[in-house]
Amino acid sequence: MHIIIRPTADEVAIAAADILIDHVRRGATLGLATGSTPVATYKQLIRRHRAGEISFADSRAFLLDEYIGLPPEHEQSYHHTIRHEFTDHIDIDEAGVASPDGMAADPYAAAAAYEQAIIDAGGIDVQLLGVGTNGHIGFNEPGTALTMPTHVDTLHPQTISDNARFFDSAADVPIHVLTQGLGTIQRAGHLVLLATGEHKAEAVASLAEGPLTAMCPASVLQLHANATVIIDEDAAGGLRNLEYYRFVEANLLKR
Repeated sequence: MHIIIRPTADEVAIAAADILIDHVRRGATLGLATGSTPVATYKQLIRRHRAGEISFADSRAFLLDEYIGLPPEHEQSYHHTIRHEFTDHIDIDEAGVASPDGMAADPYAAAAAYEQAIIDAGGIDVQLLGVGTNGHIGFNEPGTALTMPTHVDTLHPQTISDNARFFDSAADVPIHVLTQGLGTIQRAGHLVLLATGEHKAEAVASLAEGPLTAMCPASVLQLHANATVIIDEDAAGGLRNLEYYRFVEANLLKR
């Protein structure tokens, strides 16, 4: 796991955009996350696209997850959110932006179909991730099997509480979701996880230095051959091996 520490959240976004742009220039299939943390990275990518530095015309994208029961036009559906925050502002083909079908009559069949769509596309080249305060990635809550494919999940009360700020109240947050599984995520070529703020410090320490355990789903990154974790100083506060990570970054052997 390559851990990159930047002084501020803005600099985390710049570092993440640099990595994603390298993939996009090769026509990568992108795995896109929603939530508050990736927004600054998306703004960086939009700015560079508008400046003529990068085109997304040869890329396609798969969303990480979706609420069950929210129609695509709902302002809190991830289908809507990713377009509002990112893909409507770049030159990616709208037809090439896929998300789980949260309105499917059979969500279990929809999960299987989404998993197969990712496989049929040749997999995801670079997957952007955030981490929840309880260690979840995507909507893979604590206790999720580490090899799980795309599946239906039930949100943890902590996740519902964390996401309530996007809704009128916690009671309005859907309880059930469709999410890429930890097994699906592990098949991506490059995992890029972002975390900012002191409230993420415990989750970052657990995923990077704690045991590999289903109780911290993000710890599955420890198994991946190409995982990059980009964090700010506040999110790095719980790391025991902090000085070594700084030393490694300062002396990274370039390929």
